[in-house]
Amino acid sequence: MAKIDRTTVSDVESGPGFEVRMHDLGGHTVSFETYAEDSDPAPLFVGLPDNHCQCPHWGYVLEGKLTYRYVDGSTDVIGAGEAYYAPPGHLPLFHAGASIVEFSPTEQLAATVQVVLANLEASTT
Repeated sequence: MAKIDRTTVSDVESGPGFEVRMHDLGGHTVSFETYAEDSDPAPLFVGLPDNHCQCPHWGYVLEGKLTYRYVDGSTDVIGAGEAYYAPPGHLPLFHAGASIVEFSPTEQLAATVQVVLANLEASTT
């Protein structure tokens, strides 16, 4: 059985107001995420179909809350103690104080992250 905890992950990304710790477990990436600031990363998804994330995510909010907005105009607010599924076609809103564990198909996540990182790099140059 594959397992991991937040201290032994293979990849750590951090920046102002966030930290994401990720590790691939047999084709699915587990992400341990914490947010110290409110953040709307919508501009980072430009270039994906409908300019929305197309990777499905399953997760659990440990603390705080997380919001997902969908192409159809609907919104889900997930609070501490709630599990969720975010289908393709969403944009997240991260809230200060949120702590999340999320699971995503590794290949689909990698394709999304490639676009997000390119947009992030373009926005800082």
